Amino acid sequence: MQHWLKFNHLEMNVMEALDLLNSLVDESDPDVDLPNSIHAFQTAERAREAHPDKDWMHLTGLIHDLGKVMALYGEPQWATVGDTFPIGCEFSDKCVFGKASFAQNPDIDNPVYSTKLGMYEENCGLRNVVMSWGHDEYMYQVLKHNKCTLPEEALCMVRFHSFYPWHTGKDYMYLCDDHDLNMLQWVLEFNKFDLYSKSERVPDVEALKPYYQALIDKYMPGVMNW
Repeated sequence: MQHWLKFNHLEMNVMEALDLLNSLVDESDPDVDLPNSIHAFQTAERAREAHPDKDWMHLTGLIHDLGKVMALYGEPQWATVGDTFPIGCEFSDKCVFGKASFAQNPDIDNPVYSTKLGMYEENCGLRNVVMSWGHDEYMYQVLKHNKCTLPEEALCMVRFHSFYPWHTGKDYMYLCDDHDLNMLQWVLEFNKFDLYSKSERVPDVEALKPYYQALIDKYMPGVMNW
């Protein structure tokens, strides 16, 4: 994780990152027939259709998976894609393969990390929780590092869209504070556009680019450090 948080691997803008991501085949995703950038525009356009007044959500749909570029620069896919979960506390059966999938993880037998709260306090807030490493967390950190001006709702959508044990399984609520519960509704709303966009018609990307470039210029302009 610290290797990537130096943000000294790449310098590129958002459109360049989208083009780069097309060379990745996500091993965790059964819907791999279309390039990753097409899914990005599909998600963005679904959000735009449902919330035409929230341009920040349209852009969030476009960029939410850009953290997957790590897999093109040496990060193994098991540490890049797939569901995320808190570390430093008990693993949940709501994780995609259940607790049994963590049998080789030494935290299972740790007297602190194997307990419900682990190293945390109840209702400490997800901002104080260490999440498993993946493209969600990396892209969230990229946005923060590059001082993007997307609202907090967008940042939570990016950071937690793969946190299925929480937003879909309704587990780990005991770690949440009021802020997280308020953000949960936005993450759930966003995931409707993310999950159910891959089988729909292919958007005219070239026609859409000027609109989304304007949003990029508004919220996260220019070259970014990755």
